[in-house]
Amino acid sequence: MTPRLVLINRDYTRLWFGQAVSSIGDAVFSTTLVLWVATVLAKDETWAPMAVSGVLLATGAAVLFVGPLAGVFVDRWDKRRTMLRTEVVRGALVALLTAVSFLPMHALPIGVWLALVYATVLLLNASAQFFTPARFAVIADLVTGEADRARAAGIAQATGQTAWIIGPPLAAPLLFTAGLQWALLLNALSYAVSYVVIRSIGAGRPEAAPEQADSKKAGQPASLLGEFTAGLRFFRRSKFLVALIVLAVIGQFGTGALSTLNVFFATDNLQMPTHLYGYIGTAMGLGGITGALCAGRVVQWIGARRTTWAGLLVSGLLLVVYSRQTGLVGGVVMLFVFTVPLTMLNTAMAPLLLGAAPAEYRGRVVSVFYPVTQLASMLSAVLSGWLASSVLRDVGGSVAGMRFGPVDTIFAMSGLIVVLSGVYAWTALPRTETPEEPGAEPATAPSGPQPALPRGRAQ
Repeated sequence: MTPRLVLINRDYTRLWFGQAVSSIGDAVFSTTLVLWVATVLAKDETWAPMAVSGVLLATGAAVLFVGPLAGVFVDRWDKRRTMLRTEVVRGALVALLTAVSFLPMHALPIGVWLALVYATVLLLNASAQFFTPARFAVIADLVTGEADRARAAGIAQATGQTAWIIGPPLAAPLLFTAGLQWALLLNALSYAVSYVVIRSIGAGRPEAAPEQADSKKAGQPASLLGEFTAGLRFFRRSKFLVALIVLAVIGQFGTGALSTLNVFFATDNLQMPTHLYGYIGTAMGLGGITGALCAGRVVQWIGARRTTWAGLLVSGLLLVVYSRQTGLVGGVVMLFVFTVPLTMLNTAMAPLLLGAAPAEYRGRVVSVFYPVTQLASMLSAVLSGWLASSVLRDVGGSVAGMRFGPVDTIFAMSGLIVVLSGVYAWTALPRTETPEEPGAEPATAPSGPQPALPRGRAQ
């Protein structure tokens, strides 16, 4: 009998396969759209960078405006059906754009083409705001125990990193040899694969949300605003969740500068030729895969809480060390090493978040946590760019023989902020947490994550 690959359990393995295919499709799709807008629709135009930024703004708008309310509906609905429906919607959206892309370019004004791209990206990411918390809730049902949940989060992160190593190199040849429509069709088919795999998983039966049942007993119909407010109240009363989101926001403000300024640091401080800049992404991708695959074992050894604060401390110090690099090889190696503990702490936070959220609040917990951290990341990117181009633009000199400029100064400051978030995590994360019931008084004693009872599905 031929042995089959099983990751944690059979249902999780099936869902992992579907998401791996879908992630590669998403990476190809996103890269293709950016390339198409930049090199075809807006070719040689002065507004080309603005046109490309519109794709990113559409993504951010979906996360910030749809995400917070999506969790209320996810908590009401059956999680497996929610995932299936969102895959149908996303597949149909991409299929529609694929059909339109067969038209000649001159058939529609450029403004209409851009509007179609932005609308598709906005709706795809709006649908993802329902899929992600449903998948989060399903992980808690399908995978139990802190170490296994860390393994599941690590596998998901490694898969996502791998998809972004594989996908972009496929996008350019598909776009410029086969055409835009074939790259889009690949993504539509990836959603179809994900749909089939999710249907093959047996868990995730419909069940009434506890808060709805309580409302019916009281003779009061559940309202969207009431359930959303109840979710915010639960989040605010949980010392553990508040500590998690605060340290995540601080950490985002510390690392967000990399996404905006790393290209300038690489070409100026590391003296890296522009055509070699891709190695930066490769180093970080490989570091992410390494950290994600090691995270489960580390969490099993020292626990998710210790992994979180230790990962923040180590990655913050490594970011400071990276800011002092002046050579290409040293910079690339340090980025790889920096990404390992950073990914491990991100992976370790998943079981903490899963354990701190009871089943009836999981959708809303995710729909608060991720948009807030996304907003912190966006603000960090904007702030670092503003500092580098205005307040710190003329900063320069040397101290004890070490030269410094605006970008490396921002990176060093960012590293220190990450270290501070590690100190905060060490002192603020309670050792145990008992999720409060809706309507219960705030817990007076510190509390921490508990393994959820086995029930449902995966990431």
